[in-house]
Amino acid sequence: MTRDVVHTSAAPAAIGPYSQAIRAGGFLFLSGQVGAEPSDGVLADGVAAQADRALRNIGAVLEEAGSGFDRVVKTTIFLTDIGDFSAVNEVYAGYLSPPFPARSTVAVAALPKNALVEIEMVALLPDEEPARS
Repeated sequence: MTRDVVHTSAAPAAIGPYSQAIRAGGFLFLSGQVGAEPSDGVLADGVAAQADRALRNIGAVLEEAGSGFDRVVKTTIFLTDIGDFSAVNEVYAGYLSPPFPARSTVAVAALPKNALVEIEMVALLPDEEPARS
C-alpha cells in the first residue's frame, strides 16, 4: 500500500515531524488541527473561534485531497476543558451533516500552542463512495 502526503498552505504547516494528512488505502488520515491561522500560527480567541478555525483548516486539507466534510467517517476532538463540549458541538454541527461521522471527544491536560481544542479526522478519498442515509 502506498502512502502519499497531502499538504496545503491554506492550513498551518506541521509543527513537528508529521504531515497535515496522508492518503492510504482509500482513506485520508488528517492530523489534528488547532485553531491557528495558516499565515502566522496565531490562535483564534476563545474555544468557539478556535474550533471554527480548526475546522476551516481541516476543510482546506480535505479540499486539497479532493475530499470534503461529506466524506468524513471518524472525528476525534480534544478539549482542555470538557465544559466546552456544547460550544464546540455548536460549531461542529455547522460543518458536518447527517449521517454524522463516528466521533470521540476527550478532555486532555494540554494541547500544542496552549490551544483549547484540537480536531482530527479520517475521510474517504474521492474514488470511494460516501455513506448515504
